[in-house]
Amino acid sequence: MTPSHWPILWPTLAMVALMFGVWFALMRGRLHHIADHPPSRHDFASGEAVARYFQPVERPAQNLANLFEMPVLYFALVPLLIATHQANDIQTALAWGFVQFRALHSVVHIGPNTVRTRFRLYLAACIILAAMWIGLAIDLVVHPGGTI
Repeated sequence: MTPSHWPILWPTLAMVALMFGVWFALMRGRLHHIADHPPSRHDFASGEAVARYFQPVERPAQNLANLFEMPVLYFALVPLLIATHQANDIQTALAWGFVQFRALHSVVHIGPNTVRTRFRLYLAACIILAAMWIGLAIDLVVHPGGTI
């Protein structure tokens, strides 16, 4: 990997930081919930009971699960961009846009949970991710040797 491909790693590291941040919020919320509402053995008797017990603090868990859906396509794309020498400035800018919209989506999802705003942020991130994949496909067709 040449230094010219390194910039694509910064938004990727930011995405990882976001995921750990949401995980931390999840753990913090659950630990506070356990401290404030000590569970009984019945609260952990089944998966349904656990879900009911943690329901008041489950938005971070839902968001973390969501961060393992579309972002998987992002994490699959980055090594392909690097391997094909197509991790260029445009792809890096799009990567930053994707990560920023995902971060805003997480803030809204865990915070006020305004569904319309959350959906718009999610859709914007998905459109950017699709543009990144389309860009890779176009570059592979136009430059079949893998270098631009």
